[in-house]
Amino acid sequence: MPARHAPMLIPPPLSLYVHLPWCVRKCPYCDFNSHEFKGGTPPFDAYVDALLADLDQDLPLVWGRTVHSVFFGGGTPSLFPADAIERILQGASSRLRFAPGAEVTLETNPGTAEHGRFEDYRRAGVNRISFGIQTFDDATLRTLGRIHDGAQALSAIALARDAGFDNFNLDLMYALPGQTLAMAEDDVARAIALAPAHISHYQLTLEPNTVFAARPPTGIPDDDLAWDMQERCQAMLAEAGYAQYEVSAYARPGRRCAHNLNYWRFGDYLGIGAGAHGKLTLGSEQTLLRRWKSKHPVAWLAGAGTPASIGGDERIEPARRPFEFMLNALRLVDGFALDDFVATTGLPVSAIDGPLDIAVDRGWLQRNGARIVPTELGRRFTNDVVALFLED
Repeated sequence: MPARHAPMLIPPPLSLYVHLPWCVRKCPYCDFNSHEFKGGTPPFDAYVDALLADLDQDLPLVWGRTVHSVFFGGGTPSLFPADAIERILQGASSRLRFAPGAEVTLETNPGTAEHGRFEDYRRAGVNRISFGIQTFDDATLRTLGRIHDGAQALSAIALARDAGFDNFNLDLMYALPGQTLAMAEDDVARAIALAPAHISHYQLTLEPNTVFAARPPTGIPDDDLAWDMQERCQAMLAEAGYAQYEVSAYARPGRRCAHNLNYWRFGDYLGIGAGAHGKLTLGSEQTLLRRWKSKHPVAWLAGAGTPASIGGDERIEPARRPFEFMLNALRLVDGFALDDFVATTGLPVSAIDGPLDIAVDRGWLQRNGARIVPTELGRRFTNDVVALFLED
């Protein structure tokens, strides 16, 4: 019999991630690559020039491909003026083909929102806003080190809506220091009343190398109370018409976040800016590449557009691809199609048969025809399910 050919890697949809690293004040729970800018104004123009040089350096990796979404993350992207955002988008769209109606998201801190600026962002090409609300409780916001209060959050959302943004996300956290179940419910109720298109609702975790990890705040709810908060808030969101489609993401019909969905579906993304990460399918080489940029803005700016700005390149070896795929795909409530696993990893389904059988036997996953779907129990133990796919 003729030898069976190995599956081919098929490039999935491509997204663009733009990292804008500066913030007014570093939050004590934050482990992102964000840096307080002390004194004066960040070098916006120089940073935009460097971003476009960074993009030029990476273009040969994505020639001819179409960008389906753009995400400005940080830091606090809303520190950047609208003309800087416009110059980035114009520069990127002159180098890469943008899909019609591509989703363009800007992360926004309510404490940096200024009157009139949302209109400018909209004219610049932003069509989705993601607000870092975290909570509407003023005392808790102070504990979290946020620079806004509840009233500023409401004002910023109103300004965005007045500017014509109907597609916006509210980020909320639960299991916060001193938070009761009633307080968590109140946050979600207030968010629902604002009728956003999307709500992200996730638990506070004490990440390594953060102030909270070194000096944990008092009054953090225990696991039982955190679980009660999660269950109750999930029920409230469902009753209000927000369907959960990922571990911490809820959306009205047709308003799922396209950019984040691409991550979770093991799609490709090009990352530009200080500390930005990318993952790309190189069809000609039949390999997967992870590339990350040097983290500190000063060092990255000095080398932007040259190999000195690249923090590292790594090929994702076939043995690790099942774990990398599952780390993302198993966060989705509706799971993944086996055909998508084959296309994005270049591996046959037989490469995961063993771990899949174990997960199904334990009641963590279900086989629905050619689709693998986490069960409710599996969603509670996502880390344990994903660990089954680690290479020996």
